[in-house]
Amino acid sequence: MRLVELIVFKGRILILALLAAFTVVMGYYALQLKMDAGFLKQVPTRHEYVQTFLKYQDEVPGANLVLVAVTAREGTIWNAAFLKRLYEVTEEVTFLPGVRRTTVLSLWSPTTRVTENTEEGINSYPVIPGNVTANTLTNADALLIRDRALNGGHQGFLISNDQKAALIIAELQEIDPVTKGKLDYLDLSSRLEKQVREKFEDDKTEIEIVGFAKFIGDIADGASMVVVFFGLAFVLTALAVYYYIRSVQLTFLAVFCSLVSVVWQFGLLHLLDRGLDPLAVLVPFLVYAIGVSHGVQQINMIAAQISTGQSSNEAARATFRGLLVPGSLALLTDLVGFATLYLIPIEVIQDLAVMASLGVALKIVTNLIMLPLLASYLPHDPEYAEKYIRLKRTPERIMRFIARIARPRNSMVMLVVFVGLLGLAAHETRQRHIGDLTPGFSELWPDARYNRDIADIVERFSISADALIVVVETPADGCIDYKTMHLVDRFSWYMRNVDGVNSVRSLPTSVRDTVAIWREGNLKWVGLPRSQQELIQMTAPYDPSTGLLNEACTVLPVVVYMNDHKAASIDGVIAAVKHFQATDPEALSRKDVNFRLAMGGIGIMAATNDVIAENEFPMLFWVYAAIIILVWLAYRDWRAIVCCCMPLLLATFLGYWFMTALDIGLKVSTLPVLVLATGIGVDYSFYIYSRLQIFLDEGMGMSDAYSLALQQIGVAVVFTGLTLSVGVSTWAFSGLKLQADMGLLLSFMFLINMIAAIFFLPAFAVTLDRYFPKKRRKLD
Repeated sequence: MRLVELIVFKGRILILALLAAFTVVMGYYALQLKMDAGFLKQVPTRHEYVQTFLKYQDEVPGANLVLVAVTAREGTIWNAAFLKRLYEVTEEVTFLPGVRRTTVLSLWSPTTRVTENTEEGINSYPVIPGNVTANTLTNADALLIRDRALNGGHQGFLISNDQKAALIIAELQEIDPVTKGKLDYLDLSSRLEKQVREKFEDDKTEIEIVGFAKFIGDIADGASMVVVFFGLAFVLTALAVYYYIRSVQLTFLAVFCSLVSVVWQFGLLHLLDRGLDPLAVLVPFLVYAIGVSHGVQQINMIAAQISTGQSSNEAARATFRGLLVPGSLALLTDLVGFATLYLIPIEVIQDLAVMASLGVALKIVTNLIMLPLLASYLPHDPEYAEKYIRLKRTPERIMRFIARIARPRNSMVMLVVFVGLLGLAAHETRQRHIGDLTPGFSELWPDARYNRDIADIVERFSISADALIVVVETPADGCIDYKTMHLVDRFSWYMRNVDGVNSVRSLPTSVRDTVAIWREGNLKWVGLPRSQQELIQMTAPYDPSTGLLNEACTVLPVVVYMNDHKAASIDGVIAAVKHFQATDPEALSRKDVNFRLAMGGIGIMAATNDVIAENEFPMLFWVYAAIIILVWLAYRDWRAIVCCCMPLLLATFLGYWFMTALDIGLKVSTLPVLVLATGIGVDYSFYIYSRLQIFLDEGMGMSDAYSLALQQIGVAVVFTGLTLSVGVSTWAFSGLKLQADMGLLLSFMFLINMIAAIFFLPAFAVTLDRYFPKKRRKLD
C-alpha cells in the first residue's frame, strides 16, 4: 500500500490533469445521451411465450397495440358530427409512424363489415356505405350506420356497450416501415398526445389512449421530473454533508467527485451506443448515492487526520492508504452484485446492469483516488482542527453509548432480536407477488390519465389492451374441419368462464354468429356446422385481417380479453389454459393440435413474470456468493463472512417485507432496485469491520475495539445512512408512482442496512470471538 501510495501521490499532478481532460471529453458526450425505449427491450425474448409472439407477429396481431377510444361527452355516437370526428382520428392514427396500417380497425375501416340474411340472399357489405364520406355524412346516414354496426355484432368491440364511444385499434411494428429504423416510442407517444388527443379532444369529444407506446411515453414524461428531485436530493445531501463536516472544501470534494463519476457514466454510455431507458432513470442517482457514501468516509478520515495535527497532504495520504482496500472491496462487491443483474434475460435489465456496474467501477477512481489527490492540495487551517474536535465530542459520546452492544450480555439480546426479526420478515416475505398488484399500471398513480383511460375502456367495452392470445396450431385447413373447430370452440367457452375474463373472440365463436344469420336467428340452429361445405361457406367472410386465422388456416388464435393485468389474474388465466390442455379428453387425443402460449399483452407480462420468478433467488444467491468470496479474499476468515453478511441478510428480508406491506410487486422496474440497494447496504459493514479488525489486531478487547471503531467510522456510517435516506424520501412526492415507491424503498433500505450493520454486526462479532476465538498477530 505504501508503494501504491508513493506512486499515486508522486504523479498526482499528471493524474489529476488526465482526469480533468477525461471529464471534459465525457461531459461533451454525456450531453448527447438520450432517452431510449423499446417494446422488445422490456420482454424476455428467449421465453417460450415471447418466441410464440416473434414467430406469429406477422400473422396474428395483438401484442403491441394502441387503443384509441373516442367518446361523446353528451348523447350517443350516432350523429354526423361525431362520426366525422371518428374518421379524422382514424386517419391520424393510421398514418402515425410505426403503425401497421393494414391492421387498423375502426368503424371506418373497409374490413368492418356486416352480414345479413335478406329476401335476396346473404349480403355482406361495409358498415359505412361506400358512397358515404366524412364530408357528405348526414344524421340520416349516421342512423343507417348505427343499424349496420349493431347488426354486424360490433357492439362491445368497436362500439362501446353504452353506444357512447367508438374504438380504434392499431398494431405497431418494432421497425418503422418508412424510416427502416427502430421505432421511436417516445416520439410516437408525443405524437399520440399532440396529434391525436390535443388536436381532437374538445368540449364534445374525449380521447382516451392506451398501449405500451403511450405507457412508456407517460413514464418518460414523469421521469423528466427525476431531474427536479435529483436536484432536491443533491441540495439536501450537500447541506447535510456540510452540517456534518463543517468544511466547505471537504463538502465540495465529496459532492463534486460523486457528480464527476455520473458525468463519466453518461459519456461512456453514449460511446457504447446505449440510451437511458425511462425505467432506469433512478440508476444515476443510485450511483451518485454510492459516491456520497464513500466520499463521506473519505472526508471524515481526512478531517480526523487533520485534527491530529497532520497537514492536508499527510491526511490525504493516510486516508488513501487506510480506505483504499475496504473502499475497493465495498465497491467491487457492489460491482459484482450489479453485474449479476445481467443474468436476467431481459434487455432493459441487462442495460441497467451495464449502467450500474460502469458507474460503480468509476467510483473506484473518482472517490478512492481522485478525492484524496484533490484533498492533498487543500490549504492548512489550524482553526478547523480545533473546530472538528469540538464538533465530534457529542457524536462520539453517542457512539460510545451504542458500542455497549459489544458487551457479551447485550450481544446475546441483540442476537435474539435478530432471530426474531429475521423469522418474522421471512414469514411475511411469503406474501410477496411477482407482477402488478393493482388493476392499472403500478408505475403510475391510480388517478393518472393512463390508468383512468384503461379503467374507462374496460368498463365501456368488452375488450381491452389486456389480452391473452392463445395460438392454436392446427393441420392445414383446420378452419374447415369440424373436429378442430369444435375443440377450439369448447376451449373458447371454457376460457370465457374463467374468473377475470371479460370476453373471448375466436373463429368458432364468430362462425356461430354467422350461422345465426343464415338460420334467421333461430336458436335451435345456432352452432357449428358439421359438414366441410357449410364450414367453407360460414368462414368465407373472415379473412386473415380479422386476426382470427391465417392464410393457410393452420393458426386459429383465441383472444381472451381480461378485466385487468394483476398478477393473480395473469396466473389464473395461464393456469386455466394449461389445465384445459392437460385434462380435456379431446385436447389430449388430438396430437396434431397444439395450444401454444402466448401472445397479447397478458402473454408478454406472463413471460416477464416467469423470468423474474425464475431468476429472483438465483440472482440473490450470486450476489451473496460474490460478497462471501470477496470478504474471504479480503480477511481470510469465515467469521468476517458471518459478521458482514448476516446484517445484510436481515436487511434484504426486511426489504421484501416492506415491498409486501406497500403492495409493491416484483417487476422489471422494481427487482433491480432491491438488488442495487442490497449491494449498497454491505458497504456499511465493510467499513465498520475493517476498523474493528485493526483495533483487535492491536491487542484491544472486543468491546473497546468496537467502541473506537464506532467513534472513528460509526458517526460517518450513521450520517451517510440518514442523509441518503432523507434525500431519496423526497421522491415520495413525485408525480410518478414508480419513483415514489422506489424512493420509499431505497430510503428504507439505506436506513435499515445502516441500523443492521451498527447493531447486529458487533453481536455476531462478540459471540464468535467468545466461542470461536481467533489467534491474532499483534501489529507493530
